[in-house]
Amino acid sequence: MAVEINKGPLLGMRHVQTLLIFLNITCLYIGRLNVGVSVVAMTNAESTNPNFPEYDWSLAQKSYIISSFFWGYVFTQFLGGYLCKRYGAKSVMFWGSFASAVSSALTPLFIGFGGWQAYCGIRVLMGFAQGLIFPCIHQHLARWSPPAERNRLGALSHTGIECGNVCAMFLSGMIAKSSIGWPGISYVSAGVAFVWCIFWFIFAANNAVESRFIGETELHYIESSLKHNEDYHKTVIPIPWKAILTSAPFLALLVARSAESWGLSTLQAQIPTYMNGVLGMDMKSNAFFSALPFLAMWLMSYVYLIAADVLLAGNRLSLTALRKTFNSLAFWIPCVTLIGIGFLDQEQKNLAIALMTISVGVNSGATIGTSLNTIDLSPNHASILMGIVNTAANVVPIVTPLIVGIIVEEDSNRSEWQIVFIIASVIFLFGNLVFIIFGSAVSQPWDAEDFLKSKEPELAIKPTILEAAKNDDELAKDTLQSVD
Repeated sequence: MAVEINKGPLLGMRHVQTLLIFLNITCLYIGRLNVGVSVVAMTNAESTNPNFPEYDWSLAQKSYIISSFFWGYVFTQFLGGYLCKRYGAKSVMFWGSFASAVSSALTPLFIGFGGWQAYCGIRVLMGFAQGLIFPCIHQHLARWSPPAERNRLGALSHTGIECGNVCAMFLSGMIAKSSIGWPGISYVSAGVAFVWCIFWFIFAANNAVESRFIGETELHYIESSLKHNEDYHKTVIPIPWKAILTSAPFLALLVARSAESWGLSTLQAQIPTYMNGVLGMDMKSNAFFSALPFLAMWLMSYVYLIAADVLLAGNRLSLTALRKTFNSLAFWIPCVTLIGIGFLDQEQKNLAIALMTISVGVNSGATIGTSLNTIDLSPNHASILMGIVNTAANVVPIVTPLIVGIIVEEDSNRSEWQIVFIIASVIFLFGNLVFIIFGSAVSQPWDAEDFLKSKEPELAIKPTILEAAKNDDELAKDTLQSVD
């Protein structure tokens, strides 16, 4: 007979941390992705509020603007992982989010002074700030989530990605058409981020032990389930770099996340331009239909979440099998639909929108498929793993807009967009195949707190043998001298 565990209140502080992370990711993605709509609004006054400046930027210049965020983002992933282990997630996430909000608030001012080059510059600064945060998010989830609830809490918090996508696409378009025009997109994005910083400062804690609001029952439930030493929260565990970088499951995750980043960044950044150029939609309808695929993604993320809970609770699938199954759905269905989109034009815009909605909607399964896999492989080093994975995965969004800028010389040319979508499909196919073969959701041996210490005796064997041989030689010499 199973013993019922007292987990504390139905909604405890671990759920508050999950909600805060959800809201944080939402705010980050609003600031990160509103550029796709903003660039269209700034360069096409007829489709937005005409009372604000219009800029004549080329497709190549717009590609630089879209990709510039990631120029800064990739350089602070490792730093974010290190600072999180050193100072805790609360401080690093607060200052990273605050700096991102400041960058967003200053964006219209920078554009007014320096045009598209200044726009790129402030986006790079925003990328620097946001790059610190995601490694901390995974470390924070590992410290607050009991293993039995880790998949659920992690997936719930990551639905902020889809929520942020919807807000960035839909609300940005509405704001651009409003009285505050395209500058209002940056101001609203900054405002919601500043409000989040206030709530995070009050309610967040690096771990359950440090929380001012947690009850004793919930504290005991979380800490006992994690099964670590009493001094765990005060100890900085050495990082087994060699073991991490030669781990097949980790390298498979790295490839899969980079492949997903390619396909999804193509859709996220290019949907407004594609719908405006190929499908001939104005900004108002563009905003709604650009957001529609990500609304489907948001809703589908909860379908995946419920299905995962049912499958895991009934022991129908192991966690590894679950991750690979959901990731296959998230990667391989878009392989087909993306190619189909490239063969449609204005007369078939409804079908194009439907296929795009399916592509992005089913891709939400990647959250359960690969996004949380860093915590599976190593709860103790989740921030470091996420720093490595996010660095590699976010080099990709630097490249994809630039490649689109090279391939698509005229944004209304359907055949050029076909090439873009076929490339994304092939990469999706390959990335998931690698994950199926080599991926895992089992905690790795190098996650152990004493992993590096356990290697020290092996390294000490050779010196011990040499010392013993030396002692034997000295004993033989003494024996010969005594005989003489």
